[in-house]
Amino acid sequence: MSDRLTGWPDWYLAWRAASVCVAVVLGVLPVAARPLTARDVTIKFHQAAPGTPVDFSNQDLSFLDLAGLDFKSANLKNVNLYGADLSSANLKNVDLAGAKLDRATIVRADFSGANLQGATIMAPSVFSTAMIDHADTPKFVDANLRGARIAARLDGTDFRGADLTDARIGPNERGSEAGMAHSSKMMATNFSGATMTGTDMREVDCTFCRFTGAKMGNAKLIHVDLSRADFTGATMTNADLSGSNVDEANFSGVTGFDSVKGLQTVQNLEKSQR
Repeated sequence: MSDRLTGWPDWYLAWRAASVCVAVVLGVLPVAARPLTARDVTIKFHQAAPGTPVDFSNQDLSFLDLAGLDFKSANLKNVNLYGADLSSANLKNVDLAGAKLDRATIVRADFSGANLQGATIMAPSVFSTAMIDHADTPKFVDANLRGARIAARLDGTDFRGADLTDARIGPNERGSEAGMAHSSKMMATNFSGATMTGTDMREVDCTFCRFTGAKMGNAKLIHVDLSRADFTGATMTNADLSGSNVDEANFSGVTGFDSVKGLQTVQNLEKSQR
């Protein structure tokens, strides 16, 4: 007998099917990888030998519930965490270079000392309720955020000692994902001692922010609300404050203030403290 559609004999078709099965088992033919689950991720961390960082680099962990997980200094380079729940997760010293954290839930997540160079943090969920409770904010103390892209509401977040060199903080560009908030707010956020050399911050509400001792040479703070912000002891050589509001801001002890650009367009400069 033969197959009416192909014309091949039945014995040949059976042999070919068996050959394909054997090839798959032996790894001759590729098999599509099964998407990772939250259980897969959790088990891998539990089974990891002490002191051996788990490697999830370049993996797709989008939309997974990873709340409360201890990432144990894992390698998460270029990982996709879009929409993932990282509530109360321990991400201290984790390598997240190039990671995508857009729309992730980062309520009370700890990124202290983490490497977030070149990462994107766009429109994350930061607060557990409609009330802005600073107890919910994530921590980025001493984190490496060089070249990171941030567009978020991060009121009260702790960036003390973080490296934000060449980071871009502000509204999403036109053509970005529909539904993402256009503006960014960082009211009462703490940037004390942070390195913000060349940081590009635009159209951000930074009222009551602390920049004490921050290194802000060549930083661009364009159309930023800096009302009552504290820059005591900061270095601002060649920084640009064009169009920003500095009502009651404190510039006491600032190094390089005479070289700051855009002062002729700054609002309420006469009300600031120098």
